[in-house]
Amino acid sequence: MKKKVLSVLLAATMVASVLAGCGSAAQTAAPAAEPAAAEESAPAEDTAAADTAAADTAAADTADAAADTAAADTAAPAASGGGTYALVTKSAGNPFMERMASGFQEAVEASGGTVVIQNPEAATPDAQISVVQSLISQGVSSIAVDGNDANALTAVLTEAKDAGIKILTLDSDVAPDTRTVYCNQAGVSQIGQTLMEAVYDLTGGEGDWAILSATSQATNQNAWIDAMKSLMESDSKYAKLNLVEVAYGDDEPQKSTDQTQALLQNYPDLKVICAPTTVGIAAAAKVLQDQKSSVKLTGLGLPSEMAEYIGDDDAHSCPYMYLWNPIDLGRLAGYTSIALVDGSITGAAGDTFTAGELGSYTIEEIDGSTQIILGPPFKFDPSNIDEWKSVY
Repeated sequence: MKKKVLSVLLAATMVASVLAGCGSAAQTAAPAAEPAAAEESAPAEDTAAADTAAADTAAADTADAAADTAAADTAAPAASGGGTYALVTKSAGNPFMERMASGFQEAVEASGGTVVIQNPEAATPDAQISVVQSLISQGVSSIAVDGNDANALTAVLTEAKDAGIKILTLDSDVAPDTRTVYCNQAGVSQIGQTLMEAVYDLTGGEGDWAILSATSQATNQNAWIDAMKSLMESDSKYAKLNLVEVAYGDDEPQKSTDQTQALLQNYPDLKVICAPTTVGIAAAAKVLQDQKSSVKLTGLGLPSEMAEYIGDDDAHSCPYMYLWNPIDLGRLAGYTSIALVDGSITGAAGDTFTAGELGSYTIEEIDGSTQIILGPPFKFDPSNIDEWKSVY
């Protein structure tokens, strides 16, 4: 035993000499210089090594578990509506857009998500492109767009899709291959038919009439106008109606006012103006009523803005109009965004999901593109306008 102890002491002395000569470099090499003669130390070293390995394994397991937990924590909110959901409206200061945005925000926040509402300063595709580029850099989960142009947003929306962001549209669509699904307020042909019937009724079935639209690139207004024109061409019922002009107010109150005044000046026999835009119809209603014009108005308007103009007598410019609930349209887009992000739907025709209090919806293929239809347009007239003007 003494010999063994001496051997150990001798080895330790040798190691100390080596360490003194090699300095810090020896600190790295030291584990390889352990003396083989230290027989009694060997079991302790093995135990220490085993303990170290076990500790390392335990640490690795703990790290893996922590990573798994972190991943689970990250994934869990997405499954329950978490994530960041963006809405890009047509422009700032549009009451319809403001109400639509409130519905979107309500639906997303009720589901545990974070909302980003972006209102471009102008109703132009360029303004929307800048907004979408900013949202891409923020890494949002989805972007719902009310398109100002059918094709101008193609490049930036494709870029967003390539970045893994879910893209959908509402109110006004874009090119179908750049988004997953379109939340449509009502079927195009249904709206066209409804508005055309109103024009026929208010003109008495004949005479001059005009359209006051939003922008010339607005896909929703253009689709409705095309549907109205098709009805005039295909149905002899409308043969005595003469569409004199499609004017564009660009969804700006002052420009819509100017366009209405120009229509009255340029077409003295004008009987009806149809404005399939909430900004346009409100501007036109004021012009017609202030000037005590005999020209009548119909189209799509907000009850809160149009209540003072709705009436079936000469003192009111708009006998009746139509719309859907913009708040519900926003809600539908919010719930659709969540369903796309959490994987409940893919955007394919036949997919079904529940949009909160709105109920169940099925994605349909309409005119070669996937759409979700909110519902038919609703008629507002003297019998119900007071009831609805405080709603939206």
